[in-house]
Amino acid sequence: MSDGTARSSRTHHDPDWVSGAIRAIEADFNRSADTHLIRMDMPPAWTGWQLYLKDESTHPTGSLKHRLARSLFLYALCNGWIGPDTPVIEASSGSTAVSEAYFARLLGLRFIAVMPEGTSRRKIERVAFYGGESRLVPAGDILTESQRLARELGGHFMDQFTYAERATDWRGNNNIAESLFAQLASEPSPAPQWVVVSAGTGGTAATIGRYLRYQCLAGQPTRLCVVDPERSVFHAFYQSGDCSLTTEASSRIEGIGRPRVEPSFLPGVIDRMIQVPDAASMAALRVLERWLGRRCGGSTGTNLIGAVTLLDELRRTGRQGSVVTLICDGGERYHDSYYDDAWLRAEGLEIAPWVAALDMWLETGRWAPPETAASAAPMHVGGVP
Repeated sequence: MSDGTARSSRTHHDPDWVSGAIRAIEADFNRSADTHLIRMDMPPAWTGWQLYLKDESTHPTGSLKHRLARSLFLYALCNGWIGPDTPVIEASSGSTAVSEAYFARLLGLRFIAVMPEGTSRRKIERVAFYGGESRLVPAGDILTESQRLARELGGHFMDQFTYAERATDWRGNNNIAESLFAQLASEPSPAPQWVVVSAGTGGTAATIGRYLRYQCLAGQPTRLCVVDPERSVFHAFYQSGDCSLTTEASSRIEGIGRPRVEPSFLPGVIDRMIQVPDAASMAALRVLERWLGRRCGGSTGTNLIGAVTLLDELRRTGRQGSVVTLICDGGERYHDSYYDDAWLRAEGLEIAPWVAALDMWLETGRWAPPETAASAAPMHVGGVP
């Protein structure tokens, strides 16, 4: 949790520069169209049920994290944490770093991404494309190394894991939830039964969960389901309420799953959590590629398994309606991992049973996931094995 180390000891009070920086970010936003909401072609067995995918991969930096990076920069600027000469540092597994590098270049600021060892080479290259620098450290050290760099350089540690849930205006202002419901307004079911998102910082879940309650949707309130991969503490924390839980293993699904409970993860805004085996997420990517006609990132596979689970429950209980989830980023960043059979074998992930189950779901409407023993790392209390 941030304790003040995220901010430089210097005061950045240059109102003219800050005003210009905010105008530059807003102008960039005005040049961007909203992301598309894809209405999936459902098989005949699924009359009365619908799946939508909100395609966040079409942002200028290619992922959902573009929204977060814009909000974090505006939040830091308005709080006086960033000035014209402030180095910006972030702890990130890749996508947030890519998006923050984009905005740092827009403002002419030095940017350093502190990333876990093993982060996708393509993400590191994208940070460099936008003029950013990358420091690769053990996954458990990214926060302390980011804080150290901020102190050493007199910079600002952006700290997405603390500020993601508060940097975005969840009441509206074209956040992802407001955008989503505006796009659904003319659909047969403008209020979906469920919105499904995966947990990284927890910021997207917080924004959507708060918005759903704030709008007080009458008659058929939409509920929020958060899916969590293996090797992540969020699902166990949601069940136990123990915020001291940690795990030593790193998530295979870049951008989601955390080894500790982050301040931005707010269980009170979530209606349900589902833990998804990594083999299921990988299988979902292969099936979705055939269904959608293009490749998506790993967290999209995790999201799809959650959506399939909920659609099947609606069918079995005789309730019709829709489920909405996100395409978080594109698959071009993962050709040498998630879409590489050799990588899957090296990770011990057997996807064939899950592919078969998903194919049966598409053909018949019945979801029968294979029996699996998830290879989740053991949870520790208070960080002590």
